[in-house]
Amino acid sequence: MEMTFYKYQGTGNDFVVIDNRNGFFPKDNHSMIAEICNRKYGIGADGLLLLENNSKVDFTMAYYNADGKLGSMCGNGGRCIVHFANFLNIINENIVFEAIDGLHEASIHNAIISLKMNDVAAINVNSNSVFLNTGSPHHIEMVEDLKNYNVAENGSLIRNKTYGKEGSNINFVEKIGTNLFAVRTYERGVEAETLSCGTGVTAVAIALFETNRINTNSVELHTEGGNLLVHFNKFNDAYYDVYLEGPAKQVFKGEWKW
Repeated sequence: MEMTFYKYQGTGNDFVVIDNRNGFFPKDNHSMIAEICNRKYGIGADGLLLLENNSKVDFTMAYYNADGKLGSMCGNGGRCIVHFANFLNIINENIVFEAIDGLHEASIHNAIISLKMNDVAAINVNSNSVFLNTGSPHHIEMVEDLKNYNVAENGSLIRNKTYGKEGSNINFVEKIGTNLFAVRTYERGVEAETLSCGTGVTAVAIALFETNRINTNSVELHTEGGNLLVHFNKFNDAYYDVYLEGPAKQVFKGEWKW
């Protein structure tokens, strides 16, 4: 058997994207998903996205980590799959799709996708870190000299020692300008640093506001793969109207045989 796939990237966070509206993809074959995502023996990606039918909204997004296991919400993946749905001509200007963490609104203008994330109410501020969930769990920690920081070693240590088997994504942050922060993320499921993490920069933006490091509700985050914009509103102790904005690009199309 063979199937058509599309390779996408959103600020360097790359995905294999498949139109699964006819339900042919073997979602329980986790070893094949891991092989597809393998950069030596497969196509190579941080994760795999399936676009599927949904009777109530535009489509469903199913996301699998590079290890082949079903993942939590992926912000950059969400932006990429909106671009893909636009490519397939199955969406209009007002987009709503379902992901593992619920419904998401989105819009696309000149390959810039604005994706509405879930509201955030529970934020744990510790002495040297912040923890919150933006569809995926995130640890945020301020560091110096981020460019030379050992993200792989320190991220893996915190991910496993502090958060155990379930783990957490680990974000290291440094201020590099007025209302501009650099972010590097170690992602669980990939078990490595990725060039960008959408739920990660969303969590960072909220954490920066919650700890009074910014006083504006819109912040630009610089990742290794490019810049993303996050804006939000806060009422009482909850963050709502949280949007992640940035580019997505279709890189190539191919056939996978199995």
